[in-house]
Amino acid sequence: MKTSKLFIGLAAGAFLIGCNPDPESDLDSQLQDALTSASGGVGADYYLIPDSDDLVSIPQDPKNPLSSEKVALGQLLFHETGLAINPKYASSMGTYSCASCHHAGAGFQAGRIQGIAEGGLGFGVNGEGRDKNPDYPADSLDVQPIRSPTVLNAAYQEVMLWNGQFGATGVNNGTESQWSEGTPKVNNHLGYQGIETQAIAGLTVHRMGVDMDFITRNGYKEMYDAAFADWPEADRYSLETTGLAIAAFERTILANEAPFQRYLRGELSALSESQKQGALLFFGEGNCASCHNGPSLANMEFYALGMKDLDAPGVYGNGLDDATKYGRGGFTGNADDNYKFKVPQLYSLAYSPFYGHGGNFETVREVIAYKNAAVPDIDVVPASQYPEEFVPLDLTEEQIDMLTDFVLNGLDDNNVARYSPSALLSGNCFPNNDETSRTDMGCN
Repeated sequence: MKTSKLFIGLAAGAFLIGCNPDPESDLDSQLQDALTSASGGVGADYYLIPDSDDLVSIPQDPKNPLSSEKVALGQLLFHETGLAINPKYASSMGTYSCASCHHAGAGFQAGRIQGIAEGGLGFGVNGEGRDKNPDYPADSLDVQPIRSPTVLNAAYQEVMLWNGQFGATGVNNGTESQWSEGTPKVNNHLGYQGIETQAIAGLTVHRMGVDMDFITRNGYKEMYDAAFADWPEADRYSLETTGLAIAAFERTILANEAPFQRYLRGELSALSESQKQGALLFFGEGNCASCHNGPSLANMEFYALGMKDLDAPGVYGNGLDDATKYGRGGFTGNADDNYKFKVPQLYSLAYSPFYGHGGNFETVREVIAYKNAAVPDIDVVPASQYPEEFVPLDLTEEQIDMLTDFVLNGLDDNNVARYSPSALLSGNCFPNNDETSRTDMGCN
């Protein structure tokens, strides 16, 4: 665990960070106190995100220990369009990847209100231009039912998806009756945490697979051998190991270069005065940290906040089924969980401008203003479902602006493109490999 350099030497009146320490102000001192209070006395260290190559410090599944070989393989497989080998229509063969709906340019979201994997064409500038392949009827399109959550900082989530249905541990202990045969949830029986389970399940859900000729011809076999040397060779090149490698990579996708992270490490000028005021509100009067806490500013709880579901124009499909609308309750079958959705992480939100589980908010400020007013958008959620924290905060417009500045800019790691590979072993374009996407992206 790295030790934060923030506020070292305050008691002695010194601030010893490098050769040119930033001067500490009263505002910094107030923020230190707020961080200490919100973290239960731990202080700045509680919020530090480790470096992506500091594998020992990154949260990981004991059944899928991280290694540099596994992460390197997973980075390529996450982006590899050559895994798209089982599409419904031949025109989608080899044209999409995990990154189609979780690419770096969109902060590892989709860049549009609903991600499209199989059956999509095009990319646009940042994923917003992906549209329906005319070969696909609308009911055959592989479109996400609600907004694609980011995989950024996913290492801090023990279960995955808005309803938390993937993962065999933590809050999913006791949900075994819902791990139904014939559904992706059956993969929970493998016993992995959420990231691993989702990665394994997602390969089948999105009709991807492992072709031995492909991985041998393109040099992936040697990478599997290095990453999974302790696996029997008969089991080494499988959907399970492919998912485990992808999950290992996903755990290293961390927003550790955001200004707030630099601030926590002692670079006090990394945050502007407005952002520091916003952080003080976040960890204090705004009560944001009652739900958004820890390194990724999330938690493993599920809350009903009365936000709209997907109702924006241009969305494919025939609307949401009840199981999706009910959120956590749609997975657990417990009516007390209906309309509750997982608390999301808050880093690098600017790159896919759809917020809330249904994507019905277009700006971060709208979400903050919504929570400040605490007036539900829908009337179907029973009053008993709302958390005690969902009450008017009475923040001023100026305070909302400062809070927005902290969340939108102070938490923005604008260099997550470092997690994209320079090229794939196959030479395929990514995150998409259809002709329209290749033109959009300038990939030959």
